[in-house]
Amino acid sequence: MVAQFLRLKLRLLGNIFRRSPWQVVGIVIGLIYGLGLSALLFATLVGLRFVGDVEAIRDGFVVAGAVTVLGFIILPLIFGVDDTMDPRRFAMFGLPDRSLALGLAVAAVIGVPALVLAIVLLGTVVTWSRGVGETLLAIIAAALAFVMCVLLARVSTGVASLLLATRRARELSGVLGLLLIVMASPLIVVLVSVDWETSGAQVMESLAGVLGWTPLGAVFAVPGDAAAGAWGAAIVKLLISAATVVIIWFGWQALVAKMLVTPGREASAKSYRGLGWFDRLPQGPVGAIAARSFTYWFRDARYWVSLVIVPIAPVIVMVPLSLAGIPNLYLGLIPVPLMCLLLGWTLHNDTAYDSTAIWLHVVSGVRGVADRVGRLVPVLIAGVLVIGLGSAVTVFALNDWRLLPSILGVSTALLLAGLGVGSITSARFPYPAVKPGDSPFQQPQSTGTITALVQSITMLGTLVVALPAMAFGALGIFVDPAWHAASFASGVGLGIIVLVAGVWGGGRVFDRRGPEMLAAAIRA
Repeated sequence: MVAQFLRLKLRLLGNIFRRSPWQVVGIVIGLIYGLGLSALLFATLVGLRFVGDVEAIRDGFVVAGAVTVLGFIILPLIFGVDDTMDPRRFAMFGLPDRSLALGLAVAAVIGVPALVLAIVLLGTVVTWSRGVGETLLAIIAAALAFVMCVLLARVSTGVASLLLATRRARELSGVLGLLLIVMASPLIVVLVSVDWETSGAQVMESLAGVLGWTPLGAVFAVPGDAAAGAWGAAIVKLLISAATVVIIWFGWQALVAKMLVTPGREASAKSYRGLGWFDRLPQGPVGAIAARSFTYWFRDARYWVSLVIVPIAPVIVMVPLSLAGIPNLYLGLIPVPLMCLLLGWTLHNDTAYDSTAIWLHVVSGVRGVADRVGRLVPVLIAGVLVIGLGSAVTVFALNDWRLLPSILGVSTALLLAGLGVGSITSARFPYPAVKPGDSPFQQPQSTGTITALVQSITMLGTLVVALPAMAFGALGIFVDPAWHAASFASGVGLGIIVLVAGVWGGGRVFDRRGPEMLAAAIRA
């Protein structure tokens, strides 16, 4: 039976290469990258065989191993996966729970993550081959670590398939995962900034000392403890690891039994009264398009995922700058303008997000200016709130109200200029975007050059328009506070001019290129 599952998994993997050529190219590139990374790690681990500081190597292994185990647990839960070997697919075959659990667990060995893990763990065996006893413990520990990670991935995937069956749940988990990754960036910066030559070894030793006695890191500490002469600790940690694998195995069996008698969750249908935003906004083309845009921003994951990142970006920028010694006065001036820059930039490819629904605008004869203005309304309202509240909080925190005109001017210029430039690029240069209903993390196949060019043009054009306001603001800080008024006037003035020109120009382009935009949407 196990052989049948292995053949089935191999057949499923082989079918991947029957997709479109570009998808196959992407899969091959990912496979080459994974194998190349594993080969590099293997060579590094072989080189560590000739390093004498076994305590330092053990501490590094324990911390890295614990992070790897957490990755096998968390990633399927956060992002979810399309489990082709879901136990519920075999519910009608009458297989015993234990046999099915064993077959699916063994089949999980076939895959890129398991292959990379096996290569790296084989490298750890070479690292600790410093004696007969150490080598034997290293082999046993590597086998236990491999089984533990594979089983944990299966359990995590099974739990995710039960809890994240609906599209909304998967989108929410993806957003939470993205937030966790983004919020972990400052921690990475802090770790990088640690003086590892003086205090790094102490930090690593403390972490490894705790993790080495937990199920996460015990298995990776076994050969290192043996090589360091702590055979008693190595045996105890080996028993902890073996007990952990046994517990996970019984948990996997119980999960398989539960899934076989549990139907898949389905999204509950919601009942809505009225027309939502279409009831609240004025009638006419601009009001209808604005109502639809509001609906997108509140209910479409492709939009609110981008919106969630806006307040997180300043944190990522400010933490490394703070560690670099930048004064708080300058750090406090970053968040509001940066959020306005990102808000204005979000609409640079908004037309492509309509996908084939853009035909409604083309065949109904909606004026391009009405289309451009309607799409701006939600972002303009959000931007006004960010500028108003954020500027007040900034000057209050910095205790310098003289900075208020410059913050308002620079932020307004970045927001309005981004919307103005984006109104043109979204009509003239739409590139393939995530289709409606797809995961916001599922990127379409597109020509990377065009995508990067449009994004760069929008960002660069926005910064050029806001440059005078930023220059006057800098003069207000370093030369004379009277320049802050010039920053406000230039920022608001140029921002309004570019916004009006962008809406008018983008509307003209929309009127002329309606059929071309529809053709591009169909091709994408």
